[in-house]
Amino acid sequence: MVLALAKEIVMRKDEFKNEVVETIYFGGGTPSILEVADIRLLIDTVYQNYNVSGNPEITVEANPDDLSEVRIIELSQSKVNRLSIGIQSFFEEDLKLMNRAHNSAEAKKCLEIVTQYFDNISIDLIYGIPGMSNEKWLQNIETALSFNMPHISSYALTVEPKTALSKFIQKGIIPPPDDEVAQEHFHLLIDKLEENGFIHYELSNFGKEDYFSKNNSSYWLGKKYLGIGPSAHSYDGVSRSWNVSNNALYLKAILENQLPSETETLTKTDRYNEYVMTGLRTIWGISLERIETEFGKSYLEYLNQQAEKYIEDHLLFIDENVLRTTKNGKFLADGIASDLFLLNLE
Repeated sequence: MVLALAKEIVMRKDEFKNEVVETIYFGGGTPSILEVADIRLLIDTVYQNYNVSGNPEITVEANPDDLSEVRIIELSQSKVNRLSIGIQSFFEEDLKLMNRAHNSAEAKKCLEIVTQYFDNISIDLIYGIPGMSNEKWLQNIETALSFNMPHISSYALTVEPKTALSKFIQKGIIPPPDDEVAQEHFHLLIDKLEENGFIHYELSNFGKEDYFSKNNSSYWLGKKYLGIGPSAHSYDGVSRSWNVSNNALYLKAILENQLPSETETLTKTDRYNEYVMTGLRTIWGISLERIETEFGKSYLEYLNQQAEKYIEDHLLFIDENVLRTTKNGKFLADGIASDLFLLNLE
């Protein structure tokens, strides 16, 4: 699989011949189970075939149970300069409920070690967990802050079908997540992190100055990206492609020098909807000037008309010709965005 990934990187270099690589991201599952030698091989393959910036962000996603001290040291001696760690919670009962492989002690021990070797670290925290009080949620945030994390990604608990959590809820063993509780946790999170110098630069992401995720920001700012491996998605500004999800089919195609992917060309309406969705989630908002220039006056008129009621309800506001969410509108950003979408697709 690693050799197939390296081969796909080489096969697709012409797609990026006019681009500068600013970020390399190992994600989608738990890439930290790879040997560090494999990660090095893939990074070196990118460097050999692409124009890489002088100071790229190179991130590896990991879970605390994968990050032994030996593994952390090995990663710190490679070109990897950022870790994104799936902590989720510092409470034992929450981790058991979410069926996580690590425990609370491992989460804290991992951060104690990792902060000695890495400066650029992000952790994930989950809110809206059934039975989690505001006090407990604030304790989770305080614990994260005690490790001087420069970046925190935080998401509301979602219940996926066919999981242990889903079965517990169906049987009435635990209550389902409550949207009102999640919204309260979200606002507590914003207040606490902003008090501590974090910038809420995207709906689920908080970073100190100079610690915004370049990888995540690239998606929201509509930059081109290449996704390598089974199920990976790519975007070139006008079309989106995705690789086959089946590992065996992926390996067979790469072995036969074929790219195992499908492509769709985005219509102008698709691109408008995507910009509305991503723009509304970020501090950069939706540029009304860009809407008019890129999509035309009719799109701008439609957007202004749809946004009017949200502006009246103090969920959206316009500042310097940019449409943004208010504090109360942030939690509802995805729902508001869907109402700003244009549905008569071209």
